[in-house]
Amino acid sequence: MHLFTEKPLKFAFSRTSFKEYSPQSGDEAKFGILGVPFDSTTTYQPGARFGPLYVREASYNFEKFNLILNKKFETCLYDCGNLEVVPGNFHKTCNKLHSVISSMIEKGITPIVIGGEHTISYGIIKAMNIREATIIHFDAHMDLRDSYIGEKYSHATIMHRIHDQKPKNIIQIGTRSCSQGELEFARKNGIEHYTPQEIKEDLVGMEKIISHIKGPIYVTADLDVLDPAYAPSVGTPAPCGLDSLELEKLIFSLRNKQIIGFDVMEVSSTTVGDVTSLNAAKVILDLLFLQ
Repeated sequence: MHLFTEKPLKFAFSRTSFKEYSPQSGDEAKFGILGVPFDSTTTYQPGARFGPLYVREASYNFEKFNLILNKKFETCLYDCGNLEVVPGNFHKTCNKLHSVISSMIEKGITPIVIGGEHTISYGIIKAMNIREATIIHFDAHMDLRDSYIGEKYSHATIMHRIHDQKPKNIIQIGTRSCSQGELEFARKNGIEHYTPQEIKEDLVGMEKIISHIKGPIYVTADLDVLDPAYAPSVGTPAPCGLDSLELEKLIFSLRNKQIIGFDVMEVSSTTVGDVTSLNAAKVILDLLFLQ
């Protein structure tokens, strides 16, 4: 239930709290921000538990008008607060997350989740019917291991766990790091993946692939999809990634698409003004401006 929430700083341009929301409000498409400050399986750079705080803070650095889209922000947005996580216990945290996401969906609110480590995407997906959905996965890593250091639920296994839920398709964008076994699993199971090199050589082609997707779409974005020059404060930074402008263009390719939810994960910023949290807030706002 949404009772498992607290009240941190609200995301910019959010209207009111989820608890005050009424399905009879008469608004059009509705979106709800939920922070999940959990980073218990992080294996390199910790701190993703601070992501929701600093991404929210960074959101106030942006205008309510998007010059590129020539559009004012008019999306109906609520900030539902932070999930009351159980540090060190993924399964209890995931159960709470499943409850909150289910409650949001029942009220007609599309969830936007700020992490937090990438593992928590599993709790979001579990609460949704994704059999007909395409998963767009922005990430430096495939995250397709079946287990990692003996753990089935880890930031390194999240996409395997999502694949287990049998979505219509998975498209991985910006991937540049994986094990041989992960690559073989992707090929065997028809999981599309596009490296930064391929995208940079044909950005327009990648935009067309995204724009031609039919049906519902769930977007999960690990900010390490960006090169560390643009996102140094992530759990597992990887050189030779996308730049901010390339990511913006790919996000804008989702114009007029049926977005059933999205998350932005692995932001481990610990200071105000960190470029990683700024780019994370921009990804969220860019998606919302499209609605």
